[in-house]
Amino acid sequence: MAAGKVDIGKKAKDFTLRDQNANEFQLTKFRGKRVLLSFHPLAWTGICAKQMKSLERNKAKFEALNAVAVGLSVDSVPCKGAWAKSLKIKKTRLLADFWPHGQVAKKYGIFRDKNGISERANIIVDERGRIAFFKVYPIKQLPKIGEVLKALKNL
Repeated sequence: MAAGKVDIGKKAKDFTLRDQNANEFQLTKFRGKRVLLSFHPLAWTGICAKQMKSLERNKAKFEALNAVAVGLSVDSVPCKGAWAKSLKIKKTRLLADFWPHGQVAKKYGIFRDKNGISERANIIVDERGRIAFFKVYPIKQLPKIGEVLKALKNL
């Protein structure tokens, strides 16, 4: 599936994944809140680490905007757990889109079949469960957190 197949204003596709602590996260259970789905290709890589640490550092700003930020990659739950511990991420949920491999990334049209990973992307789901923001970044580019915070403020 090619990147960028998500239409702004369309209903977000629901999913359930486990986080780094093996707790379930279901998108539809967050209705009434804005949800940032911050996709990163792989744990244990430099840019991905910076991307997830940025979510953790800005947790209070997300909360002030009625938003929850989660990180997603194709890594397994144990991998996400070890990585979160190494990065000292305690408040941000890191979701494992491991099995079926990349299922959520595929739902959103950002799975890279050639590499078996997701694109680096930010997707904001609004309080009604609709796509409000969608952007794919070059794999080697760190998304600017200010861009996402601005998008949330403008909803």
